[in-house]
Amino acid sequence: MAYASALTEIQQRELVQIVGEDGVIFDPAAMRVYASDASNIKGKIFAVARPTSTAQVQEFMRWADAERVAVHPRGRGTSLSGGCVPTVPGIVLSMLGMDKILEISPTDFVAEVEPGVNTAAFQAAVEKMGLMFPPDPASGKATSLGGNVCTCAGGMRAVKYGVTRDYVLGCEVVLPGGKLMKFGGRTQKDVIGLDLTRFIVGSEGTLGIVTKLILKLIPKPESSASVLVGYASLDDALRSMAKVFAAGILPAAVEFMNETVLEILVKTGACPWPDAVKSLLLFQIDGSLETIGLENARLARQLDDALWKLEGVGKTEEDKLWAYRRRVTSSSYVLGPDRIGGDMAVPRGKLLAAVRRFEEIAANNGKRLIGFGHAGDGNIHANLHYDASDPDDAKRTVKAHHELDDAVIAFGGSLSGEHGAGCLKDPGLQLGRDEHELMRRIRKLFDPGAILNPQKGY
Repeated sequence: MAYASALTEIQQRELVQIVGEDGVIFDPAAMRVYASDASNIKGKIFAVARPTSTAQVQEFMRWADAERVAVHPRGRGTSLSGGCVPTVPGIVLSMLGMDKILEISPTDFVAEVEPGVNTAAFQAAVEKMGLMFPPDPASGKATSLGGNVCTCAGGMRAVKYGVTRDYVLGCEVVLPGGKLMKFGGRTQKDVIGLDLTRFIVGSEGTLGIVTKLILKLIPKPESSASVLVGYASLDDALRSMAKVFAAGILPAAVEFMNETVLEILVKTGACPWPDAVKSLLLFQIDGSLETIGLENARLARQLDDALWKLEGVGKTEEDKLWAYRRRVTSSSYVLGPDRIGGDMAVPRGKLLAAVRRFEEIAANNGKRLIGFGHAGDGNIHANLHYDASDPDDAKRTVKAHHELDDAVIAFGGSLSGEHGAGCLKDPGLQLGRDEHELMRRIRKLFDPGAILNPQKGY
């Protein structure tokens, strides 16, 4: 596919006319941050466009399609799979200028928002009205709702409440060529026609540019409680977790941390657990004020084999417990300045076997696996740290990363539970040939010229 190899002076002036002088960046130094994302992979870009209205997005997409310019949609650039990296030189379309909460309806249990709205800020706004938006990615303070939708972000509460796709009722999307499409709506039920909203969720910016989202809300639980639980090994921890589910308890969240995670947490800050603790589980339950104590006690009865535990009731106390989980990523850099991260998902019953196999693969390549994630739904964050300036270290890390992907397929799992394929994952490892081809044909229906996020996703 032939794309524009540069922007002419005429094209630069046309771009300024579309989004305004304040809405475009040509300066190479200022564009540097937009050439990469949290994966630290770098690409090449001609310009950054920052629209503030749907009309501007429509005109931009009409122009880009006509000029054969590759378009790379971007939210806050937190993708760990290279989803925002320009794989083909082109224009980054930053949607952060469209960051308005348009409506929160306590009667319809619906919110209408623009894609650049920060996830944590939106959750805080709806909670002030006694409502809740359950998808809860660990990086919610840094992410945008548009980015969450494009990757179908899950997060810690997915075990009980589901993932982002379960809360997107509708959206407005601008296609290449500039046509504005409206999919879905404000109703909680709708079975007329194909569910095109679901096509957009998780599409990684390959089908169109989201300019408005209609999101489902639920009543906010009155109270919650968390418990951080320590074990001698990950084996012991996951056996204990199995007892919780067998007892009919459905936590709002349950996270696991393997032995390597505890090592790096101890190295990088104060930790309250005794030396005998080598693995952690972190549970959260929620419900009414009257029942939360009873549910907490019921959970505690299933955790009687733990070596140590620390409980917290209410946001202030719980945040102190969850701070250890949120510290994992920043602490992991003691094992190397660079990282390749995975977010594989396996059937829940195979979680322990998968983590141990991943650890073995890492060790065979001279690496340590930082294994943690959402135990309740089998989502493993399998991170490898290395020094990119050391060619041998980098080679061994990449080799281990590919072997992890092969292993997760052998376990009947998915290469990505919530980050997307981006440009780091090969969907062909997981998708059947006919399934893969059908996805490509659907993509071509939305984007015949293939200008949107080329070489990404599928």
